[in-house]
Amino acid sequence: MKVLLLCDDFWHPAEVIERGLQSMDPEELEFDVVKTAKDILSPAFVRRYGVLVNCHGDGVNASNTNPWFEPGVTEFGPEDFQDYVLGGGGLVVVHSGLTVSGPDHPEPAYTETVGSYFLNHPAREMTHVKITARNEITEGVQDFSERDEHYQTAVTADDIEPFMETTSEHGGTNVSGYRRSCGKGRVVVLTPGHTLAVWENIHFQKLLKNAVRWAAKA
Repeated sequence: MKVLLLCDDFWHPAEVIERGLQSMDPEELEFDVVKTAKDILSPAFVRRYGVLVNCHGDGVNASNTNPWFEPGVTEFGPEDFQDYVLGGGGLVVVHSGLTVSGPDHPEPAYTETVGSYFLNHPAREMTHVKITARNEITEGVQDFSERDEHYQTAVTADDIEPFMETTSEHGGTNVSGYRRSCGKGRVVVLTPGHTLAVWENIHFQKLLKNAVRWAAKA
C-alpha cells in the first residue's frame, strides 16, 4: 500500500521522521514523503492515495515559516482535507499535524475533521504512553516510555474512541490516541512523535502501521 506522508516544518524537521521510517520493517507499506506540501499537493494528487499521514505543521517547510495555507495560492487546504476524508479517504494525524489549527490560527474545516487541536506542551521530558483500550490499532502494542514533547490538546469532537493516554511529570495525563469515523472516511490521531526515540520505538511503529491500515480500511 502506498501511503502519502507529509512532514517538515520549522519545529519538526523531516529528518526525524525519515530516520524513523528507515528503521521500520516496511512490510506492505510504502511511504511517499512530501515536504513542501504547499507547492506539491492538489486534490487530484492526494486522491492517488487511500490514506494520508500528516506530520506537518502550519508552515511551508523547515526553512520557510510562512503559512502553509494561502487563499488563491494553496491548492490543497483545510477544506480539501475535509473533502478527502468525507469522500472515503483515511487520515492519520501524528504530533505536529495537530498544530495546523489552533486558537491563534483557527482552521475550522481541519479541526472538524481531526477532532482536536494542539494547546501546549511542557519542556521535553520522559513521557509514558499507556494503552487504554484494545482494538485493531492497539493490537500487539505495549505501554512504552520515551523522552518526548508531551502534547496537551483540546478535543472538539464528541464521537472520538480513545485508546491511549500519555502522562508526564509536568504535562499531567492527556488523551494521546483516538479514532473516529468522518463521513465515508476514517481518522486516527496519535500525539507522540517529536523525537527520533519515539519514531524508532517498536511499539510506536506498530501503532502507526496499525493506524494506517485501519484508516485505509485495509
